[in-house]
Amino acid sequence: MTLLALVRALHPLVRAEATAEAPAAGMEAADLEQSVWLRLLERRSGPGQPADPARWVRAAVRAEARTARRRARREHPCPPDELPADGAARPERIAERADERRALRAAVGRLPGNCPRLLGAMLAAHDPTYREIAGELGISQGSLGPTRSRCLGCLRRMLAAEVVAPDAGGMER
Repeated sequence: MTLLALVRALHPLVRAEATAEAPAAGMEAADLEQSVWLRLLERRSGPGQPADPARWVRAAVRAEARTARRRARREHPCPPDELPADGAARPERIAERADERRALRAAVGRLPGNCPRLLGAMLAAHDPTYREIAGELGISQGSLGPTRSRCLGCLRRMLAAEVVAPDAGGMER
């Protein structure tokens, strides 16, 4: 029997078994069903098709449900008092900020003239003063402000050109 024929034949049984076992396992029936299909696909690359598919489905669903129950006993949500108040230290936000920094640094690197060096120095982690930046770049401290302004304007125009314009329609004319 081909894999597609096997899936079609077992689909109602897998769905029924997963729906029955999921509440006790504390998980969604669709998640349980998906893990059983994954187990079947993994089996296809190994020992092959089960001899008694219906028995195999029941055993696989129960095994996945047991695994989910064990996992639920070991994993506990973080207590609310241990979560950061502003959400800034959450892993998702840390990853987003890192992506934003990489995109900004890549855009700064594409700027013309001395702009990459100037803005790169201003983005330095040690937060240098204008005097330190001027000394590092070999330019006068008084010209840093106007040069920075021109570089930021160029960066804004470049980034605005990279952002996709909204579709015609809606409230825009």
